[in-house]
Amino acid sequence: MPIGNTLRLLTKATGLSVTDLATAIPRAGASTISAWLKDEKMPGRDQIDALARTFGVPAGALLAEVASTLDPTRTRGEHALLAAYRALNTRQQGALLEVAKSMAAGARPEDAPAKPARKRAASKRARKAT
Repeated sequence: MPIGNTLRLLTKATGLSVTDLATAIPRAGASTISAWLKDEKMPGRDQIDALARTFGVPAGALLAEVASTLDPTRTRGEHALLAAYRALNTRQQGALLEVAKSMAAGARPEDAPAKPARKRAASKRARKAT
């Protein structure tokens, strides 16, 4: 989730206004806070720490999305899939997970059914040889 979404959710959950945040965060006026909420600007390190203290959450929680986009173990496809998943409602997320799980189970070699095409090809060759 982008930091703006996270800040909007935390602001709503805590009941803090933009003005409340502006007074709690060093060197941040109401226009700066609004820009953060709209993902137009990114808070600096000191401001992240102050936001975390204000909301009572770890600073890493505010930056989790930023950190995940820098995760070198994820492919572009994984990032795109995660972004698409997060855009879905809860019911859609559950349905997508069920589809993904069933696809993953079918993709495992030990779960894959025997390929009947090979048997048919072998029997055709045997008939031609006779």
